[in-house]
Amino acid sequence: MKEADVRERAFAMPLTSPAFPRGPYRFCQREYLIIEYGTDLDKLQAVVPEPLEVYEPIVKYEFIRMPDSTGFGDYTETGQVIPVSFRDRKGSYSHCMFLNDDPPIAGGRELWGFPKKLAQPSLRAEIDTLVGTLNYGPVCVATGTMGDKHKPADHAAIMAALEAPNFLLKIIPHVDGAPRICELVEYYLEDINLKGAWTGPGALDLHAHALAPVAELPVHEVLSATHIVAWTLHLVSARSFMITLTKKLQQRLEHRMQLENKVAIVTGAATSKFPNRRKSSVSPSRKLSRT
Repeated sequence: MKEADVRERAFAMPLTSPAFPRGPYRFCQREYLIIEYGTDLDKLQAVVPEPLEVYEPIVKYEFIRMPDSTGFGDYTETGQVIPVSFRDRKGSYSHCMFLNDDPPIAGGRELWGFPKKLAQPSLRAEIDTLVGTLNYGPVCVATGTMGDKHKPADHAAIMAALEAPNFLLKIIPHVDGAPRICELVEYYLEDINLKGAWTGPGALDLHAHALAPVAELPVHEVLSATHIVAWTLHLVSARSFMITLTKKLQQRLEHRMQLENKVAIVTGAATSKFPNRRKSSVSPSRKLSRT
């Protein structure tokens, strides 16, 4: 296989049999149970990477059903999302995620840097209660419950939250396991068709687990519980400045890291084929030209 052929085909691993197809990716009939709770500010600051800033001691624990997703199949995911700010813009940082389906785990990690691991989450209605669970092997790690559709939610506020920026830390290591690139990725959801949103009484229990440490951000007080159904969502792909390096740029980057003796951190904003979406950007003091 020629080098040009490799570059043409190399969007995922393995090269000749990727675990997921090329995008764009759409998600239909997506359903959320989001339980917002108060926790310790110092614990949040210990897990959120700079230059993101934690501005309130709040976590959003999410259970999400994904029954119809482009190339990823039918699956469920769950995890913790932390409200953050970046350059005076408020958004969300994905701290941890657990899924029961390999393609979105591989795609999420390889393409965008989603912190996804394999587990057994679920989200379902049990008579008058919406129930979300996370099992890691035979161990129950999280249980969230909410009274089903007690009160309509403010659709404008829900849309604003869904349209807000989201942040990920994408890590590309050296072959010896040392950090090579730590990239702050910003992405958005588009084409959101919100079908319904409700609030109700909620509860959340988190249990200690060595490999699914969601309880390390403890629940002090449940602040709200929200149920959302969105018919379609489009994930705007984030464009990385460091994935498809030319040899010259790779040499320059490695030389720069040797001089600075630290991990290179770049910020890449989301881009898309839509003309009205903002372009990718890099901090002026850290910008590397693509040659």
